[in-house]
Amino acid sequence: MKMDPSDEQRSASSSSHVFVHNPHLDTMKDDILYHFSLGTKTHDLPAMFGDVKFVCVGGSPWRMKSFIEYIAAELAMEDPKSDYPNICAGTDRYAMYKVGPVLSVSHGMGIPSIAIMLHELIKLLHHARCTDVTIIRIGTSGGIGLEPGTVVVTKQSVDATFLPKFEQVILGKTVVRNTDLDRSLAEELLQCSKELNQFETVIGNTMCTLDFYEGQARLDGAFCAYTEKDKQDYLNGAREAGVCNIEMESSVFAAMCKLSGLRAAVVCVTLLDRLKGDQLSSSHDVLHNYQQRPQILVGSYIKKQLKAKLQRS
Repeated sequence: MKMDPSDEQRSASSSSHVFVHNPHLDTMKDDILYHFSLGTKTHDLPAMFGDVKFVCVGGSPWRMKSFIEYIAAELAMEDPKSDYPNICAGTDRYAMYKVGPVLSVSHGMGIPSIAIMLHELIKLLHHARCTDVTIIRIGTSGGIGLEPGTVVVTKQSVDATFLPKFEQVILGKTVVRNTDLDRSLAEELLQCSKELNQFETVIGNTMCTLDFYEGQARLDGAFCAYTEKDKQDYLNGAREAGVCNIEMESSVFAAMCKLSGLRAAVVCVTLLDRLKGDQLSSSHDVLHNYQQRPQILVGSYIKKQLKAKLQRS
């Protein structure tokens, strides 16, 4: 096991560009972003995406289309009742929507799915020559000792042993990457939530697991070889380590964004307190209200940033 030798060098740059670290890309006549159904020869990426300043990613295509409709109305950029086409309509893997400087992309469920998406998204932003990009994952999670509906802005993503690292096996060797997220961005999001004063928001560590059931100490999966006490001991240990919530994408998201120089944050709402149960028993309307909270917070942040930019210009 080793640390990525160029981790510090890659993430320490103060440049506002989006970095790729792959010399092989320079020799390619055409870079096909297969899972987006886009490419450098078939599409004018700078014209399509060069003005992007904010990227929001989330699990489901429906949620990300809902977000772009919401942000369009908030920014009064386009008719919120208009139909926003899926830029990735040529594939059924991911969905992508855009309004003004905001890009909204689905990433599926779990580390492998979001990692594939991020490789192609980072290359897209690089090919489009985007600068000063902020990327935020919005989603849902299970809370630990928090009231359902609480929004958690991730300070640091930790693995299932509560360590702040992401392990990637490359050529048969385990490479360990840093999972820190942008502290100042997290604080700015927290301040936005205070100004909104609509729901509780906290900053804390997020545990990223490889599984929804056994990996998160649930008792309701197809397999379970541990007791309720074992579960409680484990989750309380996570809580003592500063973990506020559990999801399945934050570690690789943090690692890849740091490597590419992207300012990044994870904003997830808690749907339940895992110390009190495993299954979602809240009504559809309550859960829908909870799921809107990250987009409300992030929408407020984007609106605030764009307003400040206009005042400076």
